[in-house]
Amino acid sequence: MSIVSWIVLGLIAGAVAKFLLPGRDPGGLIGTTVIGVVGSFIGGWLSAKFLDRPVDDQFFDPATWGAAIGGSLVLLIAYRLLFGHSRR
Repeated sequence: MSIVSWIVLGLIAGAVAKFLLPGRDPGGLIGTTVIGVVGSFIGGWLSAKFLDRPVDDQFFDPATWGAAIGGSLVLLIAYRLLFGHSRR
């Protein structure tokens, strides 16, 4: 997949992560979007590196989507734990 495909996938994965973990995020909409894109890259890299499952073959591969959404969820949780109290 190209970098543009990963960005689009990251935007969708960030929206799914936000849907699964509702609430106020410290970065707002833009921060959540960036977390989705970065989380998809991290999830894809971790999947390829440690699970021996390369995810760069097809855009509609379930492993690619699972890695992207999983990476976005982990990154969103970590972001909330680190910066969750900055918006009050």
